[in-house]
Amino acid sequence: MTDLAPTVVELIACPMRPEPEGRLPEMPFRQNAWTPQEIATLETGFRADIPLAEIAAALGRGLAGVRDKVATLGLRRHSQRSWTPDEDDWLSRHYGSRATADLAADLGRACSAVYARAGVLGLTEGNPPRWTSWEDAQLRAGYAAAVPIAQIAILIGRPLSGTASRANSLGLRHPAKPPDWTEAEAMLTLSLAEEGHRYGHIAKLLVEAGYCERSKIAIKAILQRLGYGRGWGRSWTPEEDALLTLAYREGKSLTPLLTRLGRTRCSIRWRSEYLGLRGTHAMRDGFRGGPVWSDADIATLRALYGKIPMTELATRMGRTKASLFTRANNLGLVHGYQKPWRDDERHALKRAYDNGVAFADVVTALGRNHAAVHKYAQKMGLLFGRRPRCTPPPTLDQILAMEDIAGDKP
Repeated sequence: MTDLAPTVVELIACPMRPEPEGRLPEMPFRQNAWTPQEIATLETGFRADIPLAEIAAALGRGLAGVRDKVATLGLRRHSQRSWTPDEDDWLSRHYGSRATADLAADLGRACSAVYARAGVLGLTEGNPPRWTSWEDAQLRAGYAAAVPIAQIAILIGRPLSGTASRANSLGLRHPAKPPDWTEAEAMLTLSLAEEGHRYGHIAKLLVEAGYCERSKIAIKAILQRLGYGRGWGRSWTPEEDALLTLAYREGKSLTPLLTRLGRTRCSIRWRSEYLGLRGTHAMRDGFRGGPVWSDADIATLRALYGKIPMTELATRMGRTKASLFTRANNLGLVHGYQKPWRDDERHALKRAYDNGVAFADVVTALGRNHAAVHKYAQKMGLLFGRRPRCTPPPTLDQILAMEDIAGDKP
């Protein structure tokens, strides 16, 4: 299975609610119980792309009840109908707090349509919700059928890097992945490609991360086999056109359209020409797909960073903890719980780099967190790469006693 048809909205049928186990007791008759005829009418109207409000009126039921039944039956569709004010209001209340797959099931639409409409309304996701059983089922079925990871991510409404990370945590390995590529290496390659790095730069970053040297042809081949950057050949929806127009009008990055709508750069360029769009796209925030950092956001981060728990701060600002840490690092902010670096530790880090000491041995000698040492080494411009480890590892005093190649005196 090398590609998905434009009408595919799920790879395997998976009820959004667990099936009852064991023997069920006898239930009393309810006047508002769904009859087989009503369910058949609902399914027929749903497949005919009739709005849920009209189906509810024909059945004499409330819109919330019909929406709940659609989710219970696990019905999904690629709808071509316009979004109603009621749907926009409902999406604005729930987007970001629930998984996109759940929202798509309640609305009876595809995940990509929900994401596109959220982009048009200017909604942000914040912290990613927990993975649902439906998403895990689609992920397992997609890996079993060798569906490209990029297409699975678009199908379930998750970022490419998050989908690959979830598959790794579930112990899944994609059949299209060459045997000499590890799961961690492939995930890092996908993440770097998603950020917009070129193949040659990705090869250098892989070496710096401790992996073997790869050619640009090998990197291109693995990305193609995993489905990165391939579109589905489907028609553009009005929501996608509106989202593309908004990106050109406000000069936003086009990367989210590539990674979340499953569109290629050529597809976006051709559609932009067809719609007569022109823009500069300064992308002052680079290839980051999240909301733009305003002056007020930066002021809030400066005022609260290190003073309240990061989980609370991320919820208040509607961002992930990773984005807060990254922005704080770029601004030079120091967390209130972070132990300050001493002069002897900085000298030891520099001398260890000059004398070929392995990075893991430096972390052990300093007695600090691996990520904290790695971040501080990057600030100093020290990229350790792959180095042989010592047995036993050197102590801090032994590193300080090494030859001072750069003439740096403690």
